[in-house]
Amino acid sequence: MSFHSAAAQLVTLAAEGEEHGGNHESLNPLVTGGGAFLALMLLLWITTRFNRDR
Repeated sequence: MSFHSAAAQLVTLAAEGEEHGGNHESLNPLVTGGGAFLALMLLLWITTRFNRDR
């Protein structure tokens, strides 16, 4: 498969998906972003607990 034919298939696939807007109804950006933020804050908190100078 050449690069040109692979790119043509991707463009065709992307054009077919535009009918529905490309967003899934169950994916709420606020919940997704909030969950990622909380996960990162938890990792930051864990990291700072291990890096204390004693």
